[in-house]
Amino acid sequence: MRGPNRKMIRIARKLRVHQTDAETVLWNRIRNRQIDGHKFVRQEPIGGYVCDFVCRERRLIVEVDGGQHSESAADLIRDRRLAEDGHKVLRFWNNEVLGNIDGVLTTIQTELLS
Repeated sequence: MRGPNRKMIRIARKLRVHQTDAETVLWNRIRNRQIDGHKFVRQEPIGGYVCDFVCRERRLIVEVDGGQHSESAADLIRDRRLAEDGHKVLRFWNNEVLGNIDGVLTTIQTELLS
């Protein structure tokens, strides 16, 4: 398929408007190159999936998940496919982001430096 996937772009735009509280908290701390100058984008379509946050330069994907993702086989398949394409996926629970944002940011920063 050539060109952008318009359906995925529409979905991503809707998700940008309807972020969860945890996604908003994290976005406000990683946007505008706040982590060592690394640029992140949000709700980025990649390989048929819409990823929460992506540092394109480092091929790092950060996902913020709620309880519906607990023990999700679909997430394992998704992570494996993204890894096969050369991406590293970090997953955090909503309560981690809301309750320990500094720890989450340290984990992201450490991964960006590796």
